[in-house]
Amino acid sequence: MSEDMKCGCGCGHDHDDDVMEEMETMTLTLDDDTELECGIIGVFDVDGTEYIALLPKEDDTVLIYRYNENGDDIELALIENDDEFERVSEAFNELWEEEDEESEEEE
Repeated sequence: MSEDMKCGCGCGHDHDDDVMEEMETMTLTLDDDTELECGIIGVFDVDGTEYIALLPKEDDTVLIYRYNENGDDIELALIENDDEFERVSEAFNELWEEEDEESEEEE
């Protein structure tokens, strides 16, 4: 299973450079010790568990991880269960669509 979802999933978001510059960022260290700078789209709750959606600076792929903040430490975990990933992906898409609609109404 993949821990990411392509933007073509229907979130309808245009991942351009201006959006990335406005986001808070965090750097992920991958298994091969390379670093990946990501914009933080947001933290959201699904069924009592928090998740984080990230947008890599060099890619249009939205990454979603389980998220836990413990004091100053942030812990991310892969979503390894297909059913859980599907529920979280759907929740992210719904939240993103609502936010997109609200921003369009403000314009």
